[in-house]
Amino acid sequence: MSDLRTGARFVECHVRASKLIELATVDVPIDPDEQPEYRANRDVVEDHVAFEKMREDAKARRTFSNIVSEYSVAYDAAHPIKIIGGQRRYIAIKEALESQVDEYHGLKVYFSLDSEQRLDVQLISNTNIAVSTDLFDRMQETLAGPELREWCQKVGLLQQNVDFADRRQRTNPITVRDARTFILNYFLGLSYANKEFALSDTTPKIARSGDVDSEWDALRSRTPPIWEDLGLTIAGNEFARLIAAQRAAFAKPSVGQSKTKSTQADFANKALNFAVLRAWAFVAGLLSNNPVRLKRHYALAATTGKDPLAAALLAKGKHKSDPENYRGLGYRTDAKERGRLVELFYLQAEDGNGINAKNIEIAIKKYHAKEAQLDVTKAQESR
Repeated sequence: MSDLRTGARFVECHVRASKLIELATVDVPIDPDEQPEYRANRDVVEDHVAFEKMREDAKARRTFSNIVSEYSVAYDAAHPIKIIGGQRRYIAIKEALESQVDEYHGLKVYFSLDSEQRLDVQLISNTNIAVSTDLFDRMQETLAGPELREWCQKVGLLQQNVDFADRRQRTNPITVRDARTFILNYFLGLSYANKEFALSDTTPKIARSGDVDSEWDALRSRTPPIWEDLGLTIAGNEFARLIAAQRAAFAKPSVGQSKTKSTQADFANKALNFAVLRAWAFVAGLLSNNPVRLKRHYALAATTGKDPLAAALLAKGKHKSDPENYRGLGYRTDAKERGRLVELFYLQAEDGNGINAKNIEIAIKKYHAKEAQLDVTKAQESR
């Protein structure tokens, strides 16, 4: 059969579990030719209730269908059936076979896929199990090339040989969206370096996720390549240091510390809050032509044994216009939160004395004063 949208060719058949397990593998790269070490499949959540039910059903002799695969002997020729969609079903079938359950299962096998067709098949297969936008981004970025991943590994935002996470959570590596957002805001801040800060709308942005991001694609294709930008590389190194310093500050609870585990984890990962990440990167670009203040901005990461981002103080930062349920700076990700944090990082770089209660208060007031002035300017321009 042929998929008329992409031209991909495939057959549908039924295969006994014993033959399927003999010939198949779920260890499948997204790009076997250029990036064979990075996988197409997501990590399996072993204790998920739906997966547990699937295992039970397989042992009860259930026949599964629509296991999606590609036939290829270009690598791992002993296992020519590369499972693209149905990883959990494959594992359930394998476990049932170990209990002597050898039923027929439905298999869809593609042949001679090119890179575009392979990505399309992988996305379709994962969409059947509610693919996360982060996984979609990772697959798209892998198809575009290894540059973003390699840059993140070089600056320390990813460990060596580690891929981006397929979903955003505290214990995972950073996501593609995290990395794109950092870089986009660095260059956005750079575009404001010669503008009057007090009169400019200095609100960071967030990269799109789960869809094509034309702004990112344009930045990614710039000449010379953004990966060669020394200022960006230094900013990446320094932000990786800030993440590490923030986590180290909360690695062990202090004696008599009353914070809950949830609060500890939140404080430890404060640098990766989307608003904090965007604002920090924006200010790094903004101060690129001011080496003295940029050094003070980066010096936050040099805080030893303390809380570089003063997370407990951020949590107390509040404006009279905030609702009752506002938890303080560094929890939300809206435009107001981003703008306030830009003011804070910019203010901190004036003296380099770190983040304290006073400059948090001033930064919040500066943001609202600027917002009011920008509204006045827009109103005057529309007269």
